Amino acid sequence: MAPASPRVVVKVNLKKRPWQQRQPLHNRWHPEIPSVAEVKAGELFRVEMVDWTGGAVKDDGSAGDIKSIDLSTVHYLSGPIKVVDEDGVAAKPGDLLAVEICNLGPLPGDEWGFTGSFDRENGGGFLTDHFPCATKAIWYFEGIYAYSPQIPGVRFPGLTHPGIIGTAPSKELLRIWNERERQLEESGVESLTLCEVVHQLPLANLPTSKGCLLGNIEEGTPEWERVSKEAARTIPGRENGGNCDIKNLSRGSKIYLPVFVEGANLSTGDMHFSQGDGEISFCGAIEMSGFLELKCEIIRNGMQEYLTPMGPTPLHVNPIFEIGPVEPRFSEWLVFEGISVDESGRQHYLDATVAYKRAVLNAIDYLFKFGYSKEQVYLLLSCCPCEGRISGIVDSPNAVATLAIPTTIFDQDIRPKTRKVPAGPRIVRKPDVMKSTYDGKLPITKNPSSSS
Repeated sequence: MAPASPRVVVKVNLKKRPWQQRQPLHNRWHPEIPSVAEVKAGELFRVEMVDWTGGAVKDDGSAGDIKSIDLSTVHYLSGPIKVVDEDGVAAKPGDLLAVEICNLGPLPGDEWGFTGSFDRENGGGFLTDHFPCATKAIWYFEGIYAYSPQIPGVRFPGLTHPGIIGTAPSKELLRIWNERERQLEESGVESLTLCEVVHQLPLANLPTSKGCLLGNIEEGTPEWERVSKEAARTIPGRENGGNCDIKNLSRGSKIYLPVFVEGANLSTGDMHFSQGDGEISFCGAIEMSGFLELKCEIIRNGMQEYLTPMGPTPLHVNPIFEIGPVEPRFSEWLVFEGISVDESGRQHYLDATVAYKRAVLNAIDYLFKFGYSKEQVYLLLSCCPCEGRISGIVDSPNAVATLAIPTTIFDQDIRPKTRKVPAGPRIVRKPDVMKSTYDGKLPITKNPSSSS
């Protein structure tokens, strides 16, 4: 007998806002957010998700929604989902939750997505000192392929994946998160020696009741007031998994997540049609609504068996990811190198972040020569299936990072030739990405040797 269709355990209505859903969504991590569904180990189930902004970004002709977005409200996640074994016994703290991605994709009738870069004073991004304006490109899906009217001459297959998948933290782990991130925020930029050229404020996204959505905990109650002041933001990846943005977690992948609370309380969201390594523009994947079809297995006492804490407590562990067999096949790549010397010529010591920034800037300036605006390339490298590598991390004083771009995603040959770079009307790319003005006063980094 053929297996049954996946049971839908979380369903969303895209015509309703996140807080209006029948099964309320949440945008914080906290052990007391109640589960909205229960699944058994081995059961195939389906989870639907809104895009990470909850519909705040529209398919229109303006980047104003990106510029003015309220980042205190994100990410909107589906769940939590309680996981029990075949006998109905819940996952326990100390177990591992093995989550297999069996199928995924955009929600039917909503086959489009967006890529953007935030205003420097409202979110920023990896290259926000070079690109301070909010920008946006819309992508449409044709089966496994994506194309954008704002970045013409490019088409590529997506490697669809959830940007966020994780378990709920325990009270003690939540305390550890909030304490260490608060210390980072209070210490300030001056105390740090690495990566100061890519700092953006705030240094950490601390708990705030502003924009807080806590599932079935009713806003305005004493419980909501207390939990909203403790609950962790979903911006960074942490010990529970969360916002790891690993682009290869597609069909056939497995995620081995630590369990910190009774039932594990699995949540997921932030679906991506495609993403480049690093998701450099921050709003940088092709963001979309979508669904996951999952199966879970509970590995009893798996944290102790398989995970070694890299910190002072048994809670300082990290998930393990098993990459699936499905991914786009490319055989030709153009690779850009970067070293840990910033745009001012200053030497940094084995700083892989600065090296990767240099590699990305090198790629942007190179593709600018082929008729693209730099904003187009910035967004493209955030969402196309490019691959980032730390190529050298021991040869003092320079870390070496590389960014590999598949050449076949372009409708022209972008490799260096003995003849000059192509020029003429065919190469001029119009229109450009949607772009807002930058009204702030923070200094902008200019590379005096780059193309204008």
